[in-house]
Amino acid sequence: MLSKNRELKEAKVQEIKSKLEKAQAVILADYQGLNVEEDTELRKKLREAGVEYKVYKNTLAILALKEIGIEGLDEFLKGPVSMAISYDDPTAPARVLNDFAKDHKKLELKAGLVQGEVYDLDKVKKLAAIPSKEVLLAKLLGSFKAPLSNLAYLLNAIKEKKESESAE
Repeated sequence: MLSKNRELKEAKVQEIKSKLEKAQAVILADYQGLNVEEDTELRKKLREAGVEYKVYKNTLAILALKEIGIEGLDEFLKGPVSMAISYDDPTAPARVLNDFAKDHKKLELKAGLVQGEVYDLDKVKKLAAIPSKEVLLAKLLGSFKAPLSNLAYLLNAIKEKKESESAE
């Protein structure tokens, strides 16, 4: 029976390790005190943002972190801790958790791991303030559009002027 339990724990450590290695960002949060409705709402918002939300035993998470050589998160893995994991957008988990925590004081952000670097609470909050990739792309495209619109307007004005001159 002991070996079966050990096998299950080793498999779980490998699962955590695999997720951490693939993740762009992992944000740790203390979720103690959230009721079922709030937890369900949080999970839905994270899912919509493409973020995986997991709760693992802290000892297993610490073992996985050690296996991949990440130090500095152990101190945050105390008590009930959840992990919001994003494989695409490094800002998404911090942004969703931070926004949710504004209305639900029981949820507390603790720390994060972003592209292999350990982030303390201050850095996680700064990360949460960065707009999503889609918003940034929209702003970039908007900044391209304005000069192009002005150029098109100018070219059209020149064309109309030449046409009116040739008509005279």
